Amino acid sequence: MGEDNQTLRHDDSKIESYKFPKEWCISKISNLCSQLQYGYTTKASDKGDLKLLRTTDITRGKIDWNLVPFCSTNPADPEKYLLKEGDIVISRAGSVGFSYLLEKPEDSVFASYLIRFRPYIDKKFFKYFLDSPLYWREISEKKLGIAVPNVNANKLKQIPLPVPPLPEQRRIVSKLEELLSELDKGIESFKMAREQLIVYRQAILKNAFEGKLTEEWRRKHADELESAETLLEKIKAEREQRYRQQQDDWKRAVKAWEASGKVDKKPTKPGKPKELPPLTEAELSELPKLPDGWAWIRFHNMVLESCLGKMLDKSKNVGTPIPYLRNINVRWGSFDLSDLLNMKFEEAEKERYGLQSGDLIICEGGEPGRCAIWKQSNSDMRIQKALHRVRFPTKSIANKFAYYFMLFSSSNGHLSKFFTGTTIKHLTGKGLANLEFPVSSIAEQNQIVDQIESRLSAAERLEQDIANGLKQAEALRQSLLKKAFEGRLVPQDPNDEPASVLLERIRAEKAKPKQKARKLKKVAV
Repeated sequence: MGEDNQTLRHDDSKIESYKFPKEWCISKISNLCSQLQYGYTTKASDKGDLKLLRTTDITRGKIDWNLVPFCSTNPADPEKYLLKEGDIVISRAGSVGFSYLLEKPEDSVFASYLIRFRPYIDKKFFKYFLDSPLYWREISEKKLGIAVPNVNANKLKQIPLPVPPLPEQRRIVSKLEELLSELDKGIESFKMAREQLIVYRQAILKNAFEGKLTEEWRRKHADELESAETLLEKIKAEREQRYRQQQDDWKRAVKAWEASGKVDKKPTKPGKPKELPPLTEAELSELPKLPDGWAWIRFHNMVLESCLGKMLDKSKNVGTPIPYLRNINVRWGSFDLSDLLNMKFEEAEKERYGLQSGDLIICEGGEPGRCAIWKQSNSDMRIQKALHRVRFPTKSIANKFAYYFMLFSSSNGHLSKFFTGTTIKHLTGKGLANLEFPVSSIAEQNQIVDQIESRLSAAERLEQDIANGLKQAEALRQSLLKKAFEGRLVPQDPNDEPASVLLERIRAEKAKPKQKARKLKKVAV
């Protein structure tokens, strides 16, 4: 740019100053385009002859005209809103400031939350400015509204736009297209890799629960493996042992209750665990074949206990306010405790609704099946009715093994077979109880968990690298656009007509009487 740069100021802008080559000027958007126009208000329809372009249609990066609806009622004057090649539309609500340059539009008008205009300078140069950090810094200052940010035409047209000579605009566009095309190829590669990671994660879980991840391990430990029948008997024995322990605990609790004068409710006698019928041959025939020593089992028959949380009823609940978990607090593999609520619980309800380290907490609604393992041992936390709390026989079932199978069953659609409801889905206690579950020896379960976590950790590191790459690519894009609109991307040509002459020509053109718009053919009004 040389040392003869001039500093140009725009008093209405939050940008204090710009430094440009001397041939450049700065002007408001309103001076560089046709009058800014609001769109047409009507409802969308799946039938019609005139399409209605909306904010949601331009924020995908590319308009898919197959997804753009029709006008339920065409405007009385279609010409007023008809979109044309080279028009730019800007969202004034929702994705505030997002813009789109129309190329070969179908017969369509634009909706009321869009602003439309036609550039009087190079249209691609104008669009690149609307993608640049200079524009976005300005648009953030122009947003109106508190609950729902928006920008209106009066604010938008005040935004300053640096204007180089027309030949330089075209050189800038050409250079940006060259550089950003290469950048977009890299971004596309990152996105493809990210999609492949999703498939890879699913493949890890699939191989894990078909026994493929531990094939070598089983060969090395063949003499230690138990039969499937022995495995199921161990689970049953541990469930029965738990029941006997509950009986003993209940008897002691009753004695303590009697000794205290029978204050509060009498401790509830534990019920004997019930077994659901084993899977039938017909049911097993629809499930994947398992390795020797593995078995399919109903979820109910492999847990020590599974219960739903307490019903939220402020008019009936009594006791002490205690924090409890809701669906919203349960993420896949973790808990979000930033938004906990309290509910009244009685002391006698602690055993039923309280949490222990190692419990698997499963969503009954929301995203049914989403779950995480509770790892806090000394917390006073409860659960609400929208959650299942599950405890496993620790000598037979690894809770992480169960968690990963729930994740796998959710991602491959198997779990949805046990949902109820059409619009709002639920995983009821009955549905969860009947979920078919593959089990192996506890030693192999732990080995499978190690194999899964090792591979998923590697995938997470790669995903982070991809995220960093995408972030760097976007930073580079913004850097290139910033350079372009500071006059540092391409060299200046002293033979170019100064931008001031271009602006004067635009002013003269805008002052001319408007020509009548072309007629829209074959559109019913």
